[in-house]
Amino acid sequence: RTQRVPKNLCIFEKNQENPPATAAEGEGAAGGVYRYIKGDLFTSEIFKVEIQNLPKYIGFNDLKKFLNKHGINPHKIKLFSKQMFAFVTFKNQEERDKAMKAVHGMQWKSKVLSVRLAKPKADPILKKRKQEEEAEGGQPGAKRAAGSQEGEEDEEEPLNVQIANAVTPLWNVPYEEQLKRKEKEIEGVLQKLTREIGNNNKAMLPWLFVQKEKYNKMCCPLEAIRPSPVQTEYRNKCEFVIGVGADGEDKTVGFRLGKYKGGSCAVVSPSETTHVSSEAKRVVQGFQQFIRTTPYAVYSPETYEGHWRQLTVRTSRIKQTMAIVFFNPQKLQEEEIEELKRNLRQYFTEGEGKESAITSLYFVRMGQRTSAGTEDLPCEHVTGEEWIHEELLGLKFRISPHSFFQTNTPAAEVLYSAVGEWAQLDQDSTVLDVCCGTGTIGISLAKRVKKVIGIELCQEAVDDAKANAEANGLTNVEFHCGKAEDVFPTVLNAVVSPNVTAIVDPPRAGLHSKVILAIRRAEHLKRLIYVACNAKAAMNNFIDLCRAVSNRVRGAPFRPVRAVAVDLFPQTMHCETILLLERVDYSSDTQTTET
Repeated sequence: RTQRVPKNLCIFEKNQENPPATAAEGEGAAGGVYRYIKGDLFTSEIFKVEIQNLPKYIGFNDLKKFLNKHGINPHKIKLFSKQMFAFVTFKNQEERDKAMKAVHGMQWKSKVLSVRLAKPKADPILKKRKQEEEAEGGQPGAKRAAGSQEGEEDEEEPLNVQIANAVTPLWNVPYEEQLKRKEKEIEGVLQKLTREIGNNNKAMLPWLFVQKEKYNKMCCPLEAIRPSPVQTEYRNKCEFVIGVGADGEDKTVGFRLGKYKGGSCAVVSPSETTHVSSEAKRVVQGFQQFIRTTPYAVYSPETYEGHWRQLTVRTSRIKQTMAIVFFNPQKLQEEEIEELKRNLRQYFTEGEGKESAITSLYFVRMGQRTSAGTEDLPCEHVTGEEWIHEELLGLKFRISPHSFFQTNTPAAEVLYSAVGEWAQLDQDSTVLDVCCGTGTIGISLAKRVKKVIGIELCQEAVDDAKANAEANGLTNVEFHCGKAEDVFPTVLNAVVSPNVTAIVDPPRAGLHSKVILAIRRAEHLKRLIYVACNAKAAMNNFIDLCRAVSNRVRGAPFRPVRAVAVDLFPQTMHCETILLLERVDYSSDTQTTET
């Protein structure tokens, strides 16, 4: 689950019909509400089309597969299935024009598709401001009357309550009740999965009938949710934005009250939030004092002017702290940036910021993107150690700026212990750790198995994982860097062990379909543990692992055996889900192929 540097340009989903012909036209249109497409900055919004007359009942994946089948690679898709149309964006004009020529007039499930250019969505803040100005200008007092009740409600709640509601919406719900809500949500996910398996694999219907009777309409038993050992100050990584405070104070470091797409940029200090550690709050306070002494303004996502953008703070239980400063250099000279870095170093090592106890400081130049690339921006080491270190399950781990590490370390121990319990490993086992990050899961299991093979996209994380294996005296662990869909099939085919268990811990979007297909084809892989940070988002993966054999999906399906939720995110509705799946051992006469 590789951590990405946040994208520095807002990409908006919905729009109307015709795009501005030029950036200049976009600047002037509707009071500048298309200003974000100006200049040479990348946004796929300027390469957008609307596909109309789509077939009924298709999903996002159906449309994506249909386009891919015809050699079309969209950048983003926004499907409105009830209205039977979709907005699709591309990385450049050539790909957009190719798609328009290929799709327009094409027939799909008895429907003839039509394609037309689509307009970029208006900047939500500028659009909201324009609407308010029009309301105020057209009918003075109308805006105030319409919004008075809402405004009065907002005024009743102090900022610390508003920000708590935004970032920790369950902060005032007793913890036992939080756990019940999360467990109920995962129960609903499993009930839906049960229905989907029945729809996609008729051969499993008799088994599903029995399971549903046993487990409250679920395909497998759901064990009692495992709570987090700590419910407050648990986050070891926080990303703080820098902007104008909701209290009017400039250069405020904290969390946004709302999303930019909702028309809000106001920032509130994290000082009274329950999930942020005292160490991180101390860094925020010290950093805020520093930037207020500088002549550089905060970056504005509305005008694209200004410099200070974000502060990321990572902490560990052994009292090490990493701070990563994100700064838009705009047109500053290199000498000015180097002086700023020197001042940062001096402030946090010798000045007032020394109380922040930062042990590792990085500086990232975060300008506007000029391409669709998603590579991590380089981190410039300013002072201190290059890494922070953490201890987990009695093992030592080093963590780089971009490397993924679970944000709640005590609860991660609960999560990984459960994975170890369920994996049924022995000294002849080979473990495939997919999306392994810094190697935490594989390394925690390495002493119990013959071999661990990790796969991870982020090179920094792979370097950390190798160093972590060495630091813990492990010689039966290897790590491969690359996209899971590219590396996994090759690695899996090379494994000759009869006892193979795969553990996957993918990003929120789930595993690439190529990985799922490779897992299905590898008949010697009998057990799979799927760790999902968003079980709803992983639903398509679950279904594809269990669907009937077809021309596209080879290899016997899996079926869910047991599930459990683990709470890594107290005060929020999020939790991790572990789903154990085992390969179905059909007799040859029941394995039918469906097209």
